[in-house]
Amino acid sequence: MLWLSDAPQANAGGWWARSYAERERTGLYPLLLDTLTSPYAGAPDRPWRDTGDLVHQSVAEIDRLDANEVLRGWWDDDDGTSFPRPWPGLASAPTPAADAEAHAAAMAAELAADKAHLVGLVPAVRGADALTAVGWQGPANHTNHTREISAVVRSWEERFGARVVTVGFATLGLSVASPPITFEHARAVAAEHHAFCPDNVDQGGGVIDEYAEELVGAGMWWFWWD
Repeated sequence: MLWLSDAPQANAGGWWARSYAERERTGLYPLLLDTLTSPYAGAPDRPWRDTGDLVHQSVAEIDRLDANEVLRGWWDDDDGTSFPRPWPGLASAPTPAADAEAHAAAMAAELAADKAHLVGLVPAVRGADALTAVGWQGPANHTNHTREISAVVRSWEERFGARVVTVGFATLGLSVASPPITFEHARAVAAEHHAFCPDNVDQGGGVIDEYAEELVGAGMWWFWWD
């Protein structure tokens, strides 16, 4: 499920970029990994060295899922959304698309320069699939089926040039090469984010327009499930 470094590595951005460039040959996807730390001090092995935290699911199951329908299901289950009903559908893809690979490498370098990370290799070719393949359960309070998370991230990979760069106990960081550049487009993307990770909005002030403004031109998307 996972090859893991013995200790956090300083400046692992170059390692991430090299491993990412070789992923199709090796069949291994690189991740910068965070652990369960403050305010939950005392659990530095979780989740990556605690096998009870990792629950493998078949990547093949992702193929059976449609991102629009997954998001629609979460949207319909959330009675507190500030968006109008019904589900508005997927946001359009920006044009032209930017260089997703170069942008991902730049974001990995920036993150790795900021602090040391555990580094891991997962048997998967794309980052969306790596989340399921490694058995990550970060969004368990939202969904017990990581394959649903992977299905949506696949769609973001294709529409927005998103790439999975860093994963923590209940956090996810995606580089985004082609983010929305207008407020209206960002608001449509914010609807997807709200369905995908309600805590991003509900525990970040609860004002969807303010959240949408933060998405305009944002080169990283961050998610945290309480």
